[in-house]
Amino acid sequence: MSNIIAGHFQLQDEVETARRALVDAGFASERISGFYLSQPGQHDMTPIGGDHLHSPGAKESPEGVVQGAGAGAAVGAVAGAATAPITGPLGAVVGGLVGAHVGSLFSFSKMKDAGEKEEGGRAPVENRPAGMLVAVAFDDAGREQEAVALLRRLGAHHIERAQGNIVDGDWADFDPSSIPDIIR
Repeated sequence: MSNIIAGHFQLQDEVETARRALVDAGFASERISGFYLSQPGQHDMTPIGGDHLHSPGAKESPEGVVQGAGAGAAVGAVAGAATAPITGPLGAVVGGLVGAHVGSLFSFSKMKDAGEKEEGGRAPVENRPAGMLVAVAFDDAGREQEAVALLRRLGAHHIERAQGNIVDGDWADFDPSSIPDIIR
């Protein structure tokens, strides 16, 4: 594993300029990677696409559906039974079904709003922005400040520190959904 410094740029031309400047500064060209980073959620990391198999904001929804449907069915059945003299024996059945349906809508109260903290979870983290990314790998930890200063001078933003492997210009173990270590 090597030290990696990466910075985001707006334009493809800026990526090429950064790549040339890093090589001119003595960084190995085969250990420099430039690529487009998709928006969070669109990294195609699962068999069905996207970054996660389940929506993080809907984690507790199935539990809410079961709770709501059970409570709604019970209340609906009681209400239907109370109207049995008018509606007949089907009143309790229809009341239970309607109650279960309405109660299942309770699951919406279990969904999280964007940025809302999960119960028992961690606070929201800063995602990597979509756009062009230039990363450079090196083994001498003393070169970190040089790489950061060079990328800043070239207009990079969201400069981050990582550990990994860049081989033949490809950041082989890059995980777009990992939490970036932003250099402030």
